[in-house]
Amino acid sequence: MDTVTEIFGENVFNETTMKARLPKETYKQLMKTIEGGEKLDPSVANIVANAMKDWAIEKGATHFTHWFQPLTGVTAEKHDAFIQPTKEGGIIMEFSGKELVQGEPDASSFPSGGIRATFEARGYTAWDPTSYAFIKDGTLCIPTAFCSYTGEALDKKTPLLRSMEAISKQAVRVLKLFEGNENVTSVKTTVGPEQEYFLVDKSVYEKRPDLIYTGRTLFGAKAPKGQELEDHYFGMIKPRVQDFMKDLNKELWKLGILAKTEHNEVAPAQHELAPIFSTTNIACDHNQLTMEYMRKVAQRHNMVCLLHEKPFAGVNGSGKHNNWSISTNTGKNLLDPGATPDQNAQFLLFLAAVIKAVDEYQDLLRISVASAGNDHRLGANEAPPAIISMFLGDELTEILECLEAGKPYGTHEKQKMQIGVTVLPDFNKDTTDRNRTSPFAFTGNKFEFRSLGSNDSIACCNIMLNTAVAEVLSQFADELEGSKDFQSDLQKLVIKTIKEHKRIIFNGNGYSEEWVKEAAKRGLMNLKSTPEALAHLCDKKNADVLKKHGVFTDVELKSRYEIYNENYVKIINIEALTMIDMVKKMYLPTASRYAKELADAIVSKDSIGGSVDQSFEMDLVKKVSALTGSIYAKLKTLESAVASAPAGEAGEISTYYRNVVFTAMCELRANVDELEGYVPGDEWPVPSYGELLYSVK
Repeated sequence: MDTVTEIFGENVFNETTMKARLPKETYKQLMKTIEGGEKLDPSVANIVANAMKDWAIEKGATHFTHWFQPLTGVTAEKHDAFIQPTKEGGIIMEFSGKELVQGEPDASSFPSGGIRATFEARGYTAWDPTSYAFIKDGTLCIPTAFCSYTGEALDKKTPLLRSMEAISKQAVRVLKLFEGNENVTSVKTTVGPEQEYFLVDKSVYEKRPDLIYTGRTLFGAKAPKGQELEDHYFGMIKPRVQDFMKDLNKELWKLGILAKTEHNEVAPAQHELAPIFSTTNIACDHNQLTMEYMRKVAQRHNMVCLLHEKPFAGVNGSGKHNNWSISTNTGKNLLDPGATPDQNAQFLLFLAAVIKAVDEYQDLLRISVASAGNDHRLGANEAPPAIISMFLGDELTEILECLEAGKPYGTHEKQKMQIGVTVLPDFNKDTTDRNRTSPFAFTGNKFEFRSLGSNDSIACCNIMLNTAVAEVLSQFADELEGSKDFQSDLQKLVIKTIKEHKRIIFNGNGYSEEWVKEAAKRGLMNLKSTPEALAHLCDKKNADVLKKHGVFTDVELKSRYEIYNENYVKIINIEALTMIDMVKKMYLPTASRYAKELADAIVSKDSIGGSVDQSFEMDLVKKVSALTGSIYAKLKTLESAVASAPAGEAGEISTYYRNVVFTAMCELRANVDELEGYVPGDEWPVPSYGELLYSVK
């Protein structure tokens, strides 16, 4: 096998490749666009396109595609061959600057939220030079933005890039107020998204229609053993899974994706992959590719990768932790507190900005992780609660409290860990613990936004986070620019911000009922479901900030409100129809057959005569028959709920599906899951949870 250094980035048209293949001046101009955000000279595009084409053909590529991220939650691509006809009847391999910079996919069948009518089909893709092109499945993939004929963004990349520009602009304004930042010209947010997933055997998966159609098990009684023994977490990785991970890493490394950490997660069959940080835009592209390759590579190993947030009831679901930070073009991490955070005024100001942003725009952060799948996780003692709060840890919290009270902070020396074994090395204890129940936790030099669902694009949460922080930084810059006593005004601003927004800071147990009550007293929002959260997307305060920083127009924001609600309804509707289909074709016939078996057994025992004990069969046939009747009644209730879904405003429809259809689904499931406990395993129509969770040996 090739070494990592030999294969890393081999399928990426990265900086090293560009430097080797482009004229020196062209390379310099392109890097000014990539690193400094300067507008791309059209003359550069033709030279880059030709070099990119030659490189791709050498790698075996025959086609190119504009790879984009529409509002479907997955990526999209339309392939075109490099071939062009010649006058002599032959072909040549060509790829022009125009083809590199702009594409024209049909936009009619992508979600638009009413921006365009179905017959208005034209849309455009535009090259994003800040994200490197790559080769996938023999095709040159060019990361692009996607917009409608009228110019509105129809994707996740465009608003993400806008939000990155917004926070860069406002952060630079603030940094120019401090000495030592003369060379700072831009600021980039960086992200390292941890990705959780499940692996199940393909042969078992294929017998579960609910997994095939919806990505989660709509029915299933708990297995005798789940995650109670806590023996799977960080446990020995099974050889078959290890082979998958090795194969996956190799594919990701070829694409320049910095896959770093892999381990078993809490639930049986659950695992995690974590990359090293990269610029948010690139991290988003890479995470989309990571999810795609997880599915592809699993298939090669006769397994299926489940990325649904809650594929199995009763065991942990899967999330995605968005580790977010801010860095200058000179390499300084603005969320690094340094050795003396209490004296680091620049850090404290940026920390205060994040605190205020999370407090004032807690609803936008909640909206950014809202989905039908993630509703199963949030607040379920396996993921952070739906209430957005921040964990800062003891040291930072004490520093802020001292600032607010006007008291000096007594610096605490780092403590040595006392393990009590002579041969073990000494090491310093961290100044703060970790809090896995917090949605938004400070972890040393970054914030870990833990609320994302495993199937989410990380674009949305970073759009909202970048924009919220950009807004607060713009307010801080407005207040401090032109200050006559900067140090005094800075201190007053930080203290004022802490006093007004400290309600968002919570270092305790986010799973406790006491926190729910305390959060309500503090006035924090508890948006438990996707429809409840989406209702606030277009609130004036939210619309104003997103428009002010050029992240969304009014039309784009309203379209997303329509799309996200419609997507929620479609998912719940598909799940409901799948349940109805499975109950009619699988569970009710199985229950009826088994009840007949029991009744026949009773008749057979009767024919023997005498006092043959029939209590088991009699009790069981009554129980199975009662459950069958209840299942049938609840099936009709669910069918009626789906058939009675209202037409009208998007939010009203999604609320109906949450309150009526989803409730009916839960009630139907409860009876079917109970029935599973009485029917012999060899007669049950689908593989059990035990078979699924322990299918990979």
